Amino acid sequence: MDGDRVEIDGGIMEGGGQILRVSTALSCLLGLPLRVRRIRAGRSQPGLRPQHLSGLEIVRDLCDGKLNGGEIGSTEITFTPGKIKGGTHIADTKTAGSVCLLMQVAMPCVLFAASPSELHLKGGTNAEMAPQIDYTVMVFKPIIEKFNFTFNCDIKRRGYYPQGGGEVVVQMSPVKELSPINLTERGTVTKIYGRAFVAGALPIKLAKDMSAAAVRCIRREIRDLYINIQPVREPDDQAVGTGSGIIIVAETSTGCLLAGSSLGKRGKNADKVGIEAAEMLLQNLKHGGTVDDSLQDQLIIFMALAKGVSRVKSGPITLHTQTAIHFAEQLTKAKFTVTKSEEEHPGSDTYIIECQGMGMINPNL
Repeated sequence: MDGDRVEIDGGIMEGGGQILRVSTALSCLLGLPLRVRRIRAGRSQPGLRPQHLSGLEIVRDLCDGKLNGGEIGSTEITFTPGKIKGGTHIADTKTAGSVCLLMQVAMPCVLFAASPSELHLKGGTNAEMAPQIDYTVMVFKPIIEKFNFTFNCDIKRRGYYPQGGGEVVVQMSPVKELSPINLTERGTVTKIYGRAFVAGALPIKLAKDMSAAAVRCIRREIRDLYINIQPVREPDDQAVGTGSGIIIVAETSTGCLLAGSSLGKRGKNADKVGIEAAEMLLQNLKHGGTVDDSLQDQLIIFMALAKGVSRVKSGPITLHTQTAIHFAEQLTKAKFTVTKSEEEHPGSDTYIIECQGMGMINPNL
């Protein structure tokens, strides 16, 4: 069998966990045995961390696959997928590792399962270096559902760095195939809203300060829109540990959603957290694309699997997106082209990501 394994170099380009997520999900979907070497070679602590291992394990369980080398610190794994089945599956990082990253690897797989799935994902809901769960619900979900599927995401408990302890339950039914998307018209910003949250030992005043600072920052650029950023204290029975953060979403006349977010941490001033999120949002609005930096790379695997041509207008192409495209092309028959978009103001930094998808058909339906 070993002669037929697809060989993946986990140390090139982005050199992190994303290579593992994209290639394992596609290996599972396409029935391709996989070997990944030099896992996370680009990181200060190379090899598998708890959240990457949990991601691999849930994919293995989803398809009755075989995983070798699955331990913390391992820099090489082999994976042999089986048939994707639905049902209830649990992935627990036992750390503050991101539940959103677990969702990223599992979701494409369960779309092509034999029956509906319920995923219990445990870890950090609002973690550094990953989308916050609020982003997943407020931005990722409505846009990704344009590929013609729906899912339910229930936040049972929030968990923060360092102990995690959050739990999110994702329910979804399989589809026969995914439709392509066309996100090329930005439209005008019609609404700006969000939530600034505190949990655990932190006072609501911090959430109010984050919100107020963010509003002041946005007001300097956008004067005529009502901005509604709700300060929230998470109920104690629905949050583990102490955490704070903010997410701000801009909605446009064509239904685009772009966001900025930031997390609080010890010693970081609340105003700074609010301003960081506001500046990220304004940056994402400046380039004229229809998706923000965080969504850009998350769309790639779905574009590759869809039937037909998807087109997305984005700002500058991130290294994460380039990496996702590289591995999607290596493993599927999908073909991507990225071209500078000229119809805007000359000199604006927008690009069209176009993909002729492979047209994956669910063999189980």
